[in-house]
Amino acid sequence: MTSQKPRSPSTPHRTAQGSRDFRNRVKRGGKSPDRQEKGEQKNIPRSAPQPFTGNAAAQPGIILKAGREKSLLRRHPWVFSGAVERVDGAPQNGDTLPVRDNAGNFLACAAYNPDSQITARVWSWDEGESIDAAFFRRKVAAALAARDVFGMRQDSSNLRLIHAESDALPGLIVDQYGSTLVMQIGSAGAERWRDTLADLLQDMCNPACIYERSDSDSRGLEGLEPRNGVLRGALPDRVEVVEHGLRFKVDVVAGQKTGFFLDQRDNRALTETLAKGRDVLNCFCYTGGFSLYALRGGAKSVLSIDASGDALRIAAENLAANNLDAARAEWQEADVFQALRKLRDQGRSFDFIILDPPKFAPTAAFAEKAARGYKDINLLAFKLLRPGGLLATYSCSGGIGEDLFQKIVAGAALDAGVDAQIVRYLHPSADHPVLLSFPEGAYLKGLLLRLLPRLSIVA
Repeated sequence: MTSQKPRSPSTPHRTAQGSRDFRNRVKRGGKSPDRQEKGEQKNIPRSAPQPFTGNAAAQPGIILKAGREKSLLRRHPWVFSGAVERVDGAPQNGDTLPVRDNAGNFLACAAYNPDSQITARVWSWDEGESIDAAFFRRKVAAALAARDVFGMRQDSSNLRLIHAESDALPGLIVDQYGSTLVMQIGSAGAERWRDTLADLLQDMCNPACIYERSDSDSRGLEGLEPRNGVLRGALPDRVEVVEHGLRFKVDVVAGQKTGFFLDQRDNRALTETLAKGRDVLNCFCYTGGFSLYALRGGAKSVLSIDASGDALRIAAENLAANNLDAARAEWQEADVFQALRKLRDQGRSFDFIILDPPKFAPTAAFAEKAARGYKDINLLAFKLLRPGGLLATYSCSGGIGEDLFQKIVAGAALDAGVDAQIVRYLHPSADHPVLLSFPEGAYLKGLLLRLLPRLSIVA
């Protein structure tokens, strides 16, 4: 991150913690993707975009190179710097500009950012549409209405209300945790409309608090500094949600992402249906989401591992708040890579293993090195899994596609000397939609695997 302010001492369970051993291991073989060389500005791409020379006296607008309009014609909402021939006028960061092809034909209205490799993010495809408060009210209302279609508010008090590009609001994420909304801004365009968006959310959702968690990696890539704090109202002393009848404390100030992993709601519920009578191992457990579902589902035992003591303390609170059998739960503060090796060396085994690691590859540029981390943890998991056991393995890395992830896991099984079958492909819950023309929105992918017994041939 590009923060110049010291991080709070209560933030050790940020995303990087879970991959500590992965980063160290990669460093031995080359420069780690999330480490910076001395003097480099953290999170800024190596090939920083150059200013585009245009006619300063002309009407502001983005003109594309000849033949580079194809992605916009397919309704992809990003304009990369390499597609831009010039920028006319003297626009400022976050301004809304028309994007035109090389012949001057209108393509879209987009938020401009000269400091990002993504030079523009599309607000609208309609040349006659004004990008104003009324526009954003319509977009927010449409996103809220989409969440009601699946009745998600009926059994949970936590859900994603706005999912950035996939809800036609690039760079804006809004999560609901009971009466608290957490807003995360990751683009220059959304930054320009920050106060308007906060006012609209306050008016349309009437929360007790809107808390800003604009501290994601994308802020650095956009040339924006991180910013956290209360935007509207007052933050409750305790933020708690109820998900499928289970209560969870949410740390919206310092927790991972915006405080909780909302995208795993359906997969947590699936875990409960599979856990009965099984010895479960939950890796990168954070505040115990999968663990509590497994316990309520009748797991014989649940060992939960995370690198953050703070996260585990909240997990213990969540366990107590739900009156689950603490005797069947074991919490271990450790680096997961090292812990898995230790369990292997001890000859331990499990019937059901869950791997939900942090983001190893934010972009495709980091995929090769990240693949080693994913392969290592899955290989170790296969070695710890009993025949007939289940492995639920996930990747939230945008730089690792679904096909590549499956190949990585298949390679891990091969190296582990086991055979496994895919029982189910796993994806986020319905409040994390993916725009059909924006496949980058499909960041979370997972596999539910069953380990097959290897039959010996009898002569």
